[in-house]
Amino acid sequence: GQYTGACGNTKEEEALGREASWRDVKQKPQGHWLMDEMISMKNADPGFMDLVAKKVGLQEIKPCYTCGSCTGACPVRTVVEDFDPRRIIHMIALGLKEEVLSSDTIWFCCFCDSCYSVCPQGIKFARIAKELQGMAKEEGYVKQGFLEGFGQVEGYLKDLCRRTMFKKVRDGFHGTHKMPCWRKFTSKEG
Repeated sequence: GQYTGACGNTKEEEALGREASWRDVKQKPQGHWLMDEMISMKNADPGFMDLVAKKVGLQEIKPCYTCGSCTGACPVRTVVEDFDPRRIIHMIALGLKEEVLSSDTIWFCCFCDSCYSVCPQGIKFARIAKELQGMAKEEGYVKQGFLEGFGQVEGYLKDLCRRTMFKKVRDGFHGTHKMPCWRKFTSKEG
């Protein structure tokens, strides 16, 4: 069969010519998970998406059409290549509860809301990640040793987010996008 443009990653679809065999998709760095999820659908929990949606608000998950804006804006993604908010949302929608809650990737969100600021659907992934972490703890998917070890990484992630956000603001003031345009409206000279 042929795979045509459902990947959600425009750059990847362009690189694939918007049409590729399943073998090609599986071999692509961002495409491999599509095939893996299709294979594991026998483990899907149809109520998982509704459960997560209920915890964070129904419209925070269902309207996601996996455009990838969140992934592109994510500062964590620059250092943790397999962290992909869009992928996690997609897996929730597929009902892949065990895969989501047992994954270490749900712990990499630094709650900076960069994804929310660019999401055309207004999805607050940070809230979803926080709920998933709580569910993973409650349901025994997380071992104490992991949490202790992750505590060391957590500080680094928060620092990464702080630095990334500072760089975006600094670039905004000193780069090509001159942010202080508000000065003409707040000038004392009138």
